[in-house]
Amino acid sequence: MTAALARPVAAAAPATSRLGRIAWNWRHNPKLELWLAWYTILVFYNIFGIVFFVMTRSQPPPKAWWSLPRMVQWFADNEWGLLVGFGIIFAMGAFATASTALITYSIRRMSVSPAFAYTYLILYSLAAVPGMLLTCIALVVGAMRLDRDPALMGSLYDMGFIAFSGTMGIFLVGSVIWAVAILLDTNRIFPRWFGYFNICNALTEVVVATCVIEKSGPFAWDGIISFYVNMVVFGIYTGVFITLLRKMIEREDFTAGSPLSQHRRPHAI
Repeated sequence: MTAALARPVAAAAPATSRLGRIAWNWRHNPKLELWLAWYTILVFYNIFGIVFFVMTRSQPPPKAWWSLPRMVQWFADNEWGLLVGFGIIFAMGAFATASTALITYSIRRMSVSPAFAYTYLILYSLAAVPGMLLTCIALVVGAMRLDRDPALMGSLYDMGFIAFSGTMGIFLVGSVIWAVAILLDTNRIFPRWFGYFNICNALTEVVVATCVIEKSGPFAWDGIISFYVNMVVFGIYTGVFITLLRKMIEREDFTAGSPLSQHRRPHAI
């Protein structure tokens, strides 16, 4: 009965050309959707880094204490980078959902309540609006109309960078939800140390909230604590979770009728 209900696994790919293997996997690989999501994550984060750090020069962020004329000058200096770079983000912003989808999938594979997965899904579905898109919109609007009132340009400048750095509360809650799910999970989809790493990442997101108060020093949006420490931790964290998601997909086994069956442990009665 179990064998009959188990999801069939395709035979090994034929030893043909690389293009032939890709075509074969596209039709027969039961993990196709998972791999598409994982590679989408990889593409998104690479393009995200190029756009924000190279093209728009919005990261590391400019100073919060600049005068209005200096803010206007920043828009003028980076006009085409802002327009083209964030245009790319607008075109491919939906790629960000691949990360949310694959992490939600991983939580559903855990022994915890489905409420963890659905709460994470809802939170991160909303998080991209203030954490990424609102920043892009504000800075693009400023770059499009350089002849506006400097006071209005200053408001767009503040809005863009506060939206990026000051709305980390959503991500903080998401990190805690994922951490608790990992620590409670008996299926060991992820190692327990990664649950604690999620908590470490969440703690760095707490201090970023001070950027709505401080205009200079380590707790401003460009400060050594609010930005540089947080960015180092987040960079390592992102690399780790992408690697662990890949390992999860590699271990995924549909033959037993349940994922990662070799790591599954019985629930306590």
